[in-house]
Amino acid sequence: MAHDPHHDHDHDHDGDHSELGPMDLRVRALQSVLSQKGYIDPAALDVLIDTYQTRIGPRNGARVVARAWLDPAFRDWLGRDASAAIASLGFAGRQGEHMVAVENTDDQHNMVVCTLCSCYPWPVLGLPPSWYKSAPYRSRAVKDPRGVLAEFGVSLPDTTAIRVWDSTAEVRYLVIPQRPDGTEGWSEERLAELVTRDSMIGTGLARTPEAERRSRP
Repeated sequence: MAHDPHHDHDHDHDGDHSELGPMDLRVRALQSVLSQKGYIDPAALDVLIDTYQTRIGPRNGARVVARAWLDPAFRDWLGRDASAAIASLGFAGRQGEHMVAVENTDDQHNMVVCTLCSCYPWPVLGLPPSWYKSAPYRSRAVKDPRGVLAEFGVSLPDTTAIRVWDSTAEVRYLVIPQRPDGTEGWSEERLAELVTRDSMIGTGLARTPEAERRSRP
């Protein structure tokens, strides 16, 4: 396993974000007041946050991955200059200015963590999940990546090396999962349905065609 901190670049966040900071506390207090006065519905707010966290945001990244699976030229561009390649699909903005794409292979599996806070590529993955920001994940992903993957239900061959990339304020990573077998001839839109948020962080794998069929209503 290799841990690449990118020469220990400074993060743009201070302190341990496993605890609520002053701004988080103010937001929580404001949310509580608005809920008590009936201006917002906490349940509806939770649904909205979940939508951006698990659906709308990750769909952008899924399109990037699906395009890379289908288009060798785009895949090469993504490897050379991920920021430009991703921006060409319309996904750019704050928290996604300096992107690096790392591709999973039979020999190497990539996983992303932010060891100091919660740097995360919002334009392609949406809001970071709570576990990504937690102290246990941030520490254990580096010390015991294979154990962390097992907790996410990912079991890799012993011959597959695991490389952990430390996301920073200056560089953020997007994992390109391996394309599942049995998807020959699939469209970009259908392939994108196989790409999950966790597979682009490296704590999961792309869904299989069988899993995709079972999930259909």
